[in-house]
Amino acid sequence: MAVPPVPQARTAVMVRAVHAPLLLDVVIGLLIAVALPLAIVAIPNTISIVAALLPPGVQTEDMMRAHGLALPAMLLTVPVAALAVRRFRAAPVLVAGLTLLALADASGGFADSADLVAILRIVHGIGAGMLIPGTLAAAAERPRRNILLPIWTGMLAASLLCAQALALLPLDAVDSWRVTLQPYPMLTGIALGLAAAYLVLWLLAGEHERAQTVQAEDEAVGGQGRAGRWPARAELVRLVSAAVPAVVIAVLGIGMTFDWPTYRVLIAAAIAVAVMVALVVFGSFEEPGGRTLAFANVAVGLVVLPTAAQTTYLEMGGVGGPGLSGIWTPFVLAAVGALGCAYFAARAPQQMAFRLTTAGLVAVVAGLCAIRLLVPQPYGPPLVVPFVLLAAGSAVALVSALRLAGQGSTLLGLSFCASTVFAGILVGSGIQFLQLRQVGQMPNPTQQSVVGGLVDALHAWALAGGFVVVVIIVLASVMARRDAASPAGTRLMFGRGRAVRDEALVIPAPTPSPEGEDGTNGEPLSDR
Repeated sequence: MAVPPVPQARTAVMVRAVHAPLLLDVVIGLLIAVALPLAIVAIPNTISIVAALLPPGVQTEDMMRAHGLALPAMLLTVPVAALAVRRFRAAPVLVAGLTLLALADASGGFADSADLVAILRIVHGIGAGMLIPGTLAAAAERPRRNILLPIWTGMLAASLLCAQALALLPLDAVDSWRVTLQPYPMLTGIALGLAAAYLVLWLLAGEHERAQTVQAEDEAVGGQGRAGRWPARAELVRLVSAAVPAVVIAVLGIGMTFDWPTYRVLIAAAIAVAVMVALVVFGSFEEPGGRTLAFANVAVGLVVLPTAAQTTYLEMGGVGGPGLSGIWTPFVLAAVGALGCAYFAARAPQQMAFRLTTAGLVAVVAGLCAIRLLVPQPYGPPLVVPFVLLAAGSAVALVSALRLAGQGSTLLGLSFCASTVFAGILVGSGIQFLQLRQVGQMPNPTQQSVVGGLVDALHAWALAGGFVVVVIIVLASVMARRDAASPAGTRLMFGRGRAVRDEALVIPAPTPSPEGEDGTNGEPLSDR
């Protein structure tokens, strides 16, 4: 029986990937830790906090409308950036995204009109939208992904939870409204330096050559959308389908700033969420685990940031809470819990990945229940319970689902996550506006009645969000069983870190020593 020749270029690539330099992974880990919070902190609209500092003649409503354009820009950028990552790899995309953030920060000190603020916030949103898929791809393509992916999921969960607090922190006792346009310029500079170091190390490590080699091989065999190529047609269709509700949600968000009827925006946003859930249920995925990851992204994106943002406002000192200084301990403990739980979930046996995804989403539901039971609080320590449940549950659900999905489904899931973050903000804000309108119709509304309206809105949102997450858990379980029983599911084998098709031929590198230089503890590449 004739044995076909083995391409030597692919073998060399695999050996290089196994013996990846430790310094490159350290830089990626630091870059994730700095860049993800910078991206998520662009979401909150905080211009109303410094409205008294706006220049004469500038309307607060115009500035709020301009400042709020960052989130629609980010929402629409994420799917495009996901395609760019597939084509150009993570390093160039990260450098480009952080360069846009740095330019927006540097120009923010010269903003003097709502039009310029709108432009800068759009640039900020585009840069932030490039960082989310860029950092995920940088972590997923490394041999030490079983360490880098927990860092990414933990930091994403912590950033979603702390976004509102991080956006408000620089505004304490400021004397210029322009701080809202450049909240953390020094961190942006540090992140840009790390991205530049990553790009240089990526090139020196031969990753650029690896991308070109894989692209040439794919072109020779009529590529199927692997790394270094544009995605296959089926994946493009899925990304475009996910972008459609994103456009609708972005239009709704902009329309809400123009005084569109609140109840209509709320209903339309709820319908958009239902459409995204339907896309996950009825859509096709390149592997069964891709659907589970999409469900996890929808659930986490929908509830974590909107719930934490409303809770943060309720715990401010002016409404009877301990203020930011009193709730940082719960935030820090939640971030540590998210990173730790994500790490241990990533180290669990592969056959437990789906169960851990479900367990993580159940923890998110428990966190929403704790919000209803414990918020508001005049002291910070009780908030540890809901914050840790929300952050750690989200991190466990995402990192476990990532172990079941391929690159295409991973980047597609980010599009769902970004869309549902905005949808959750619209629905939560709509509930809040309706509650406050009822308070405003009282004969003599007081500050206490306003606070009561905010509390009722948060509790109603937590109840609605918890119900949706429970529905998602049920749908994910049903669809996972269906996918596992399908012919495609029976043709798919799962290793410890990624989905591997049984028809794919992989030439493994020589087995490293039990305590090799690459930090893999002797695990073969296909097991990570």
